[in-house]
Amino acid sequence: MVFGKTKLELKVGIFVFIGLVILVIFILSIGGFKTWSSGYRININFNFVNGIKVGAPVRFAGVDVGAVKRIKLEFVPQENRSNVQLEVWIRSIIKIPSDSTVWVNTLGLLGEKYVEIIPGADYVNSLTDNQSLTGIDPLPIHEIFNRAENIMRNLDEGLAQIRNKEGSLGKLVYDDKLYNELEALVTDVRKNPWKLFFKTKEKK
Repeated sequence: MVFGKTKLELKVGIFVFIGLVILVIFILSIGGFKTWSSGYRININFNFVNGIKVGAPVRFAGVDVGAVKRIKLEFVPQENRSNVQLEVWIRSIIKIPSDSTVWVNTLGLLGEKYVEIIPGADYVNSLTDNQSLTGIDPLPIHEIFNRAENIMRNLDEGLAQIRNKEGSLGKLVYDDKLYNELEALVTDVRKNPWKLFFKTKEKK
């Protein structure tokens, strides 16, 4: 009787264990967790990373190939500046040329941030474990808005010049004489299209 109860408990224990293993595999697969994938780590240095987080995707030629594993902020006394170092994990089958271009990109204007790697051509000197690249600093969002504001200001000034009949475009729009001359020229070309191919002889 005692032996039968122990046997039943053993079966239940094995069943629960297998169920837990299946549940863990399911959760890891849903989360995209690649425990068994082999790869290597490289470092990418920036002055500014625009809020990128640990776990952010790394794309090579537009394809997800890894993730940001660690972010380290340090001061470089020799250069009197702060340096942000991203430690990123890359799948082992991916070869990154040493002359590749790297920057922090954004999905949409305010979307998820990720590391974008555009492949270079120097595959002979592809990066290996713990080697480094220097990334291109992303443009801060306030700088983007400042540039957009400057463009709008210049556009407004251009429209004001047109309304005030200033500048070449303003004169073209509001100066009847120039408009009439241009209209006459178009009319003449329509009637005599051969003039487009006629070259006036230069006076000697």
